[in-house]
Amino acid sequence: MIRHRPEGRGHAYLLEPDQRVPVQPVAGTPLELRATTGDGVSQLWVELVRKDGAERVEAARVPRATPAPRPAGATTHLSVAADGSGRGTRPEWKVVLDDLGANESLRYRFAADDGSTTRWYTTAAAAWTADGGALTVAPESDRLVPGSVSWLSDGSKTYRMRFALRLEPDVHVVGFGERFDALDQRGRSLDSVVFEQYKAQGARTYMPMPFAIVVGGGWGFHVATSRRVWFDVGDSDAGVIWIEAELDGDAQLAVEIFTGDPHEVLDAFVTRTGRPALPPDWVFEPWMSANDWNTQERVLAEVRRGAEDDIPVGVVVIEAWSDESTFTAFRDAVYEPHPDGSPHVLGDFTFPAEGAWPDPKGLVDELHARGIRLVLWQIPLLKAAPAPGSQLDYDRRALVERGFAVRKADGTPYANRGWWFPRALLPDFTSAEARAWWTAKRRYLLEELGVDGFKTDGGEHAWGHDLRYADGTSGAETNNRYPVLYAAAYHELMAELGRPGTTFSRAGFTGSAAYPCHWAGDEDSTWEAFRASITAGLTAGACGIFFWGWDLGGFSGEIPSAELYLRSAAAACFTPIMQYHSEHSHRIPSRDRTPWNIAERTGDERVLTVYRRFAKLRMRLQPYLHEQARKSVATSKPLMRALFFEVADDPRIWDFPHQYFLGDDLLVAAVVEPGAESVRVYLPRGEWIDPWTGDELVGPAIVTRAAPLEEIPVYVTARSASTLAALFDEEPAWIPESTEVA
Repeated sequence: MIRHRPEGRGHAYLLEPDQRVPVQPVAGTPLELRATTGDGVSQLWVELVRKDGAERVEAARVPRATPAPRPAGATTHLSVAADGSGRGTRPEWKVVLDDLGANESLRYRFAADDGSTTRWYTTAAAAWTADGGALTVAPESDRLVPGSVSWLSDGSKTYRMRFALRLEPDVHVVGFGERFDALDQRGRSLDSVVFEQYKAQGARTYMPMPFAIVVGGGWGFHVATSRRVWFDVGDSDAGVIWIEAELDGDAQLAVEIFTGDPHEVLDAFVTRTGRPALPPDWVFEPWMSANDWNTQERVLAEVRRGAEDDIPVGVVVIEAWSDESTFTAFRDAVYEPHPDGSPHVLGDFTFPAEGAWPDPKGLVDELHARGIRLVLWQIPLLKAAPAPGSQLDYDRRALVERGFAVRKADGTPYANRGWWFPRALLPDFTSAEARAWWTAKRRYLLEELGVDGFKTDGGEHAWGHDLRYADGTSGAETNNRYPVLYAAAYHELMAELGRPGTTFSRAGFTGSAAYPCHWAGDEDSTWEAFRASITAGLTAGACGIFFWGWDLGGFSGEIPSAELYLRSAAAACFTPIMQYHSEHSHRIPSRDRTPWNIAERTGDERVLTVYRRFAKLRMRLQPYLHEQARKSVATSKPLMRALFFEVADDPRIWDFPHQYFLGDDLLVAAVVEPGAESVRVYLPRGEWIDPWTGDELVGPAIVTRAAPLEEIPVYVTARSASTLAALFDEEPAWIPESTEVA
C-alpha cells in the first residue's frame, strides 16, 4: 500500500513523511512529494503531468534515522514550514521538484513496483504578487509600511497575504494570547494556532490571539481573522512587524489599529471581540484537585483532611468522576441507555453502595455545607470503539445521524487526529441544535445535583483545513474558534438555568474573555515552568483573560521540592485563581500536590504551616479581590496585570518581568529562583508600604528585600494601607530553625 496525504494530519508543527511540503506549492521554492509504503515495495515513482507533458520520476528512499530534536516550542516562521518529521516504521520516499513556475498546474500520482498506485492529485504553484486582494487597515494609519503588501495566489485562488507594520525604536510588544516564553515578544517569531503542547510550551500555546499592545508606542493591533497568522516581531527586521495570514481563498483581510494607553488599547480590543465577564465571587477562594481522586470516599477524605489541618478550601475540581465515555454519568452508576441519545435525569441512575460514587447528591450537599463549590471535568468528544449497546455507542450514532458531528470535506465524521483520545468524534458547537443536544445531557448535573461549574478541558482536538462545520466554515477558519464555542455552550446552559457562568478552560482564542475562567495547562514541577506560568498569566491578562490561574507547584511528574511548592503557593495567593492540581499517576508514594502530601513526602514540616498561612491570607483578601475584579471588568485593566499597565513610560520595569500588580493596590514580586534569601524588587513611582514589616518606601526605587519562605515581597499603595496592610497583620508562622528546605 502507498500512502500519500497532501495535507498530512493537519498537525500545526509537524511535517509528516507522507505529505506534500509545502502543502501549497510556491513558485521558485522546492516542492517535496512524500509517501510511505509497505516493506514489499523496492521502487516507487511519481507520475507527473505538467505543462511540458507527462514524465515519470523515481522517488528516493529516505534513510530511516531518528531526526534531531527540534528546540522546545519551535514554531513555523512565516511561509517557511517547520522542519519536523513524523517518522514511523513504514518505508519513506520522496521526490523533490525545484522548477515549478508561477501558476503552473501539476497533476501527479505515486506508483510502486508491486503494481499499486495512489489516486491522482492536482495542485498549482502559487506566487507572491503585489495585488490580488484587499487589505483594510481601520482606521487608516501610517503604520502600514508602503509597498509591503503582497498576496500568494495561483491565479485563481489566493492563499495568503503578508504586510508589515512600522515598529518604533524602544517599544515593547506584548500580547498574542497566553504566551509562556516571554512577556515582550519583540525580537521573536510566533504564530496563532490553538495547540496542545504537553508541557514545555515554549512559543506554542493553548490560547493564541492575533492581538498585541505596542507598549511605549501608544497603540496596538488586531488581525481580524480566526485563521492562522504568523508574526515576525522585529526578528528579521528590527523596525517592522511582518504579518502573514492564511486566507483560505478569501482575498480580504482587515487589521484594526487601536490607540491609547495599554488599558485603552485592550478595552478597544475586548469591546470589539467580547468583553471579560465577571465570574462568581467564590472563584477567588482556594481550589483543590488531583486526577487520582476517583472515588467519593477519596474526595471527601481530602476535603476533611484539609479541615483537620485548618487549611481553607473554597472549590473542589473532580476530574475522574465520570465513566469517561459519556462524561455525563458517574462511574459505576447503573442505568438504562437511551438508544435515541436523549438526556438522562438523576432519577434514571442507581448508585451502588459499593461503587465509586455511592451518593453524588450527598457528596455535593456535604461540600456545600462546608462552603465548598464543586466543578466537574469535561472533554468535548465521544471516544472511539464503544461497547455495542452502550450509551457511548448510541451517542456516537446520534451525533453522526443527526448531523451534530464536525465533519471532513468528504462529508464523513472527523475522527480526532491527535494523541489524546485518538479517533474520537467532536460535537459541532457551531450548530445550535448540536449545542442543545450536548448540553442537555449535562443539565441534571446543574439542576438536580447542584454542581457549580465545569472544567472544560481540551478544545485543541480540531486539526486540519479539511474540516467542515455546520455554519459553513472550514477548519482553516473555525478550528481556532472551537474552544471558544465549546466554553460558550456551557455558559449558555448555565444562563438558561439562571446560574452564574463558570467554566475552567485550558484552550481559547479571540473571544474567550467572555467565558471565564482559564488555567495555563500542563507543566512539570520545575522552577523554569514556574517562571513560564507567571509569564503566561501576564500575557493572558494583557489579552483580556482576567480570571486565570495555574497548577501551583506544577502538575506532572515527581512532586516539587518544599521550597518550589511554597514559593509557588505564595505567588498563587496573589493571582486571580489559587489552585493546586496533579496528574493521574497511579504512583506510590502519592504525587498529589496537597500541602499535606508535599509535607509528608518532603519531610519538611514548614509546608503545612506556611501553606496554611497563605491560604488564610487568601481568604482575607476576598473583599479586595471581589472589588478589584469588578474594577477590572469596568476599566479593562487585568486583575493580574503587568507593570506596564500602570507605568508604561518607565523603562526599568522590563528588567523585572515576574513582578506584577494584583488590582490597583498590590504590587507582587514572585520569588522564582531556588535558594533565594533576598530579591531585588522594583518599586514604581509612588508611596508604598511593606505590609509584612510596616516599612514605608518611595518609588521609583530598586530595593533588596529579604525573602523568607513564609513571605512573598508584596507592597501596598499608601492610599490603601489602612485597609490592606491589616490583612497581613498576624503572628508570624512558626518556622523551626533547624529545618532545611527540601
